[in-house]
Amino acid sequence: MSALLEVNGLATHFTTRDGVVKAVDGVSFRLDAGKTLAVVGESGSGKSVTALSIMRLVAKPRGNIVAGEVLFKGDDLLKMDDARVRDLRGDRIAMIFQDPMTSLNPVFRVGRQIGESLMLHKGMSRKEAFERAIELLDMVGIPNPRDRARDYPHQFSGGMRQRAMIAMALACDPDILIADEPTTALDVTIQAQILELMMEMQARTGAAIIMITHDLGVVADLADDVMVMYAGKQVEYGPSDAIFYDPFHPYTWGLLDSLPRHDVDEKGVLHPITGQPPSLINVPPGCAFHPRCPFAQEVCETDVPPALAVTDAHVSACHFSTDPEFRRGVAVACAVPEGVESA
Repeated sequence: MSALLEVNGLATHFTTRDGVVKAVDGVSFRLDAGKTLAVVGESGSGKSVTALSIMRLVAKPRGNIVAGEVLFKGDDLLKMDDARVRDLRGDRIAMIFQDPMTSLNPVFRVGRQIGESLMLHKGMSRKEAFERAIELLDMVGIPNPRDRARDYPHQFSGGMRQRAMIAMALACDPDILIADEPTTALDVTIQAQILELMMEMQARTGAAIIMITHDLGVVADLADDVMVMYAGKQVEYGPSDAIFYDPFHPYTWGLLDSLPRHDVDEKGVLHPITGQPPSLINVPPGCAFHPRCPFAQEVCETDVPPALAVTDAHVSACHFSTDPEFRRGVAVACAVPEGVESA
């Protein structure tokens, strides 16, 4: 069965005065209808640029997609003309952007901005689109939606702008919803409402969701598959349960070990990954994670690790992913919680 979205060898680079930034370097994954893929990793790992590349929104001339293919229902988005991509963008593929403060046009009323995609893609009249925009604002928890639809973005709080952006993305019931940190600016109770709304939309329409997030709790609750990124590369990819309960890459172990766990330490002491992510202009040779990896060996400093298929659906880019003794040592060092397999 063909995937709704299939990304193969995607690479996006930015030209700067200091050199070429390899923001995305050889990312591959597939996404089926009705499924949720979570993309996790530290800031600067290439998560958002991957999403912008799929949407064909990489800013030129500095940024360019230099390799790969992005197949939407079998058609390569990277080879489509701009007019065809604009027809799909906001209709069949929609995105909730990370920064709600700059994503809304300050000179147009919020209701008009939400309704614009409905007029463009669904052929609604201005009145029909405005009424639908009011319904969408109500769905995402905006109080007095009829009045607030006539407000300008500067009259909304940060959280309300984020909810307006979510309403805009959901307006056309897209086949694929890309959500870049969709709940960052929201209160905890609103976060739960928004995630529930997205799941309801998915259940109703069969949409697929790409969820970019730092919240591993959200990943555990909602994701079917998880892609872990580091320094522009995909270091591990597989089913959510496998990533959480039987990870193969030391970086994934590090992310999980950095979460507060009272079953290991009663004081809830954090165990962060030491060091800082590398510059994407001067990525370390070999495995990019080796300067921060407590388990690195000589081969890690010289050879780029291959993407090893550890199961049919689970891939890890570590030289020792298939070495049970190595993985057992990593699991012990990371104080695996009860129930997590160590090898």
